[in-house]
Amino acid sequence: MDVRSYNRDKWNKLVEQGNLWTVPCSTEEIIAARQGNWSVLLTEQKRVPRQWFPVDMHGIDILCLASGGGQQGPILAAVGANVTVFDNSPRQLEQDRMVAEREGLVLLTVEGDMRDLSMFREASFDLVFNPVSNVFCPEIRPVWREAFRVLRPGGILMTGFDNPCKFIFDFQKAEKGVFEVKYPLPFDATKLSEEERQREFADDSPLEFSHSLDEQIGGQMEAGFVLTGLYEDQSNDPIGRYIPGYIATRAIKPLKSGAG
Repeated sequence: MDVRSYNRDKWNKLVEQGNLWTVPCSTEEIIAARQGNWSVLLTEQKRVPRQWFPVDMHGIDILCLASGGGQQGPILAAVGANVTVFDNSPRQLEQDRMVAEREGLVLLTVEGDMRDLSMFREASFDLVFNPVSNVFCPEIRPVWREAFRVLRPGGILMTGFDNPCKFIFDFQKAEKGVFEVKYPLPFDATKLSEEERQREFADDSPLEFSHSLDEQIGGQMEAGFVLTGLYEDQSNDPIGRYIPGYIATRAIKPLKSGAG
């Protein structure tokens, strides 16, 4: 199965349906950001700590990785950063361009697979901002390697991802608050039968993949990153009453000298 094409089509449809993560930020949010009052999400509810960002955002080169939808990219552009939004869905990228045109912002949009950033030169960015998205990607170690390559020494990687534990349950029953262990980890939607995929994901949902903490956190360190921050966040669903649904991490690419 061509997962990238499949999920691109599904996200394009989610834009048409007004999914929560496809709704662009408001003019009021852009005005506030220009005045220095801003925040962005890596996960569902908890805002990213401001201390995770550089004190001065003006002129910072940011890659919003798999971050289309007109939400984080325009906010970061409004505070003075040079923003490139990279996403697999053309319709999601349209949302960013719409906000940029509406608000007089300058940002670049690029369509592609988050595992392949070959269109960007080595050491092109100061910060890679990657909200929850690698759940739609079959393999993530290439994502960390590419993020490391395109960051400058001392650059920052911020990413959010699903708690892998949530994938062990029957999805439909879990939505109703019934937690029945069904799937071994790591979860791979392409391994399901057609009937199971229809039941768990329906016609409009992109396919999902769980990734172990060894891949998520260990994979970042294998790529060369140094972890500098981590927090958990609750998901707004029945399972969120019992375990944190998300994890966010901050990591840096060490300086070439070996310091930091």
